Amino acid sequence: MVDEFELGELDEYLFAEGTHRRLWQILGAHPATRDGVDGVRFAVWAPNASAVSVVGDFSLWAPDAYPMTPHGSSGIWQGFVPGIGEGTPYKYDIRDASGARLPQKADPVGFGSEHPPATASVVRRLGTHEWQDGSWDARAASAADRPISVYEVHLGSWRRAEGGRPLSYLEHATQLVEYVSDLGFTHIEVLPISEHPFDGSWGYQPVGLYAPTIRYGTPAEFAAFVDAAHHAGLGVIADWVPGHFPTDEHGLGRFDGTALYEHLDPRQGFHPDWNTFIYNYGRREVSGYLVANAMYWLEEYHLDGLRVDAVASMLYRDYSRDEGEWIPNRDGGRENYEAMSFLRETNFAVGSSGVMIAEESTAFPGVTTGVHDGGLGFDYKWNLGWMNDSLAYFGKDPVYRSYHSDLLTFGLTYAFSEKFLLPISHDEVVHGKGSMYGRMPGSHADKLGNLKAFYGYMWGMPGKKLLFMGQEFGQPAEWNHDDELDWGVLHDPGHAGVQAVVRDLNRLYRAQPALHVRDTDGSGFQWLLVDAVDDQVFAWLRRGEPGDPHVVVVLNLTPVERTGYRVGFPVAGRWIEALNTDSAAYGGGDRGHGGAIETEPVPTGNEAQSALLTLPPLSAIYFVEERS
Repeated sequence: MVDEFELGELDEYLFAEGTHRRLWQILGAHPATRDGVDGVRFAVWAPNASAVSVVGDFSLWAPDAYPMTPHGSSGIWQGFVPGIGEGTPYKYDIRDASGARLPQKADPVGFGSEHPPATASVVRRLGTHEWQDGSWDARAASAADRPISVYEVHLGSWRRAEGGRPLSYLEHATQLVEYVSDLGFTHIEVLPISEHPFDGSWGYQPVGLYAPTIRYGTPAEFAAFVDAAHHAGLGVIADWVPGHFPTDEHGLGRFDGTALYEHLDPRQGFHPDWNTFIYNYGRREVSGYLVANAMYWLEEYHLDGLRVDAVASMLYRDYSRDEGEWIPNRDGGRENYEAMSFLRETNFAVGSSGVMIAEESTAFPGVTTGVHDGGLGFDYKWNLGWMNDSLAYFGKDPVYRSYHSDLLTFGLTYAFSEKFLLPISHDEVVHGKGSMYGRMPGSHADKLGNLKAFYGYMWGMPGKKLLFMGQEFGQPAEWNHDDELDWGVLHDPGHAGVQAVVRDLNRLYRAQPALHVRDTDGSGFQWLLVDAVDDQVFAWLRRGEPGDPHVVVVLNLTPVERTGYRVGFPVAGRWIEALNTDSAAYGGGDRGHGGAIETEPVPTGNEAQSALLTLPPLSAIYFVEERS
């Protein structure tokens, strides 16, 4: 009988091949029983080590009390420590090939960590949460023809409890989930949840890729948070960072005395922007480690998907590098073939298990094209071109906007070249960029009007939606990860009005198929008015499937009210004024159409029907076709 403690031959083969998709089941620390004795079995990959031991309080951190043994030619070391279990801190004490002792290392596949600044891994038993989300369908909730409206959140600074501490996972499971559900978002996206040593990295420099950060509670409590979100009808996406890792001595760098996880040559293995190491995607065990990590979050914690950080930095060997500071690929080019292969492999492995979203800032082709069709295989790509252009336009004084109309219209020339998500993320409200409210020109009232019009524009455009926390009510200050959002501004009816606009936009977006079912299909969009440059009035049609009511969106992006303004409509009849950002309910002047308009047979633009509209200053209006 084979001892359950031993790796099987198939495990060893798949690991070496880089295709072991359940790597966390054979590596890491697992409570177990051996020869009738309870304890923990350990396994770690360190192929160039001459000796490895498990250390912790149980050994008084002495290096030789619990030596591990190598397993065949796999490079995996195994050990068993009796009498310990859940909650035990530990590290690996490793000697390099020459016998020199290295800094003690956290477990690359550790399932828990100590509270920073302590750096040991912690034994955590997987699978202890009793899931209640059996009817939840992650893939269906993220399909291209479904409404996807994402609330991006940094768990440490959304709200603070009395005394200034961040809320726990369990507190988020009620307070955050209820708030996001009330606002009508479909998904919560958490900034990286993997353990990280430095608060100021917001999780983007992770050391414990398999460990939910202990800052907000235990792994089981994180699972309860995800379960609660699903119970409320919300998907949960996590930011994932397979592009680089920090140089902290307890981390992956020079793990067994060699460049094991990273490239040895800094022209490939060191990131100059972030002072971090870059994974060696061409090494099968390393790419397999990362692919398995993606599967781990989806399977063990039921995440609905992953947003992959800094994809452009992975795709290009010369990213942020001057001439002579990078190594071309085998064809002499700048593309990183190994990273491309890794991303394809990850997306293929994930398949229907979850949604994969790329933060990719260039025009790299085929990001959301299927792997079998030669693409990278992502489900969605952040449309950072749209984001930059839109913020540049809305940041201008309206008197100058007529010279920059192309900033609003250019994005439609490529809007359907990929499956896009429109992001206004945390990156836009840090590092001196100010806040969304602060970006808007004019007086306090003008800023609020512009912001409501911006969200009306954003929700009316094709593409899925994402807002970072605080943007939904126009927080005036730049985001500070050391403090909670400025909830007090909601006492101002203007800020409360912005929040109400976002809530109602989400509800309308979800209720009207025309606003989402053809988000990635050019047949779902048509300009109705795009050349009123002097007036800065724009109108377009959103079209759903046959039988779905049409939706027309009209913007007036000047501070001038325009009455009797004729706009073409695609269908004759009555159109319900479903949302007007100037409504008194949003702190506006309540200028509109009394709930509906009737078209008349006056040709305008390319349409046979039109209507005379009242366009409030700095406003967005949604008209929904009334059907019997």
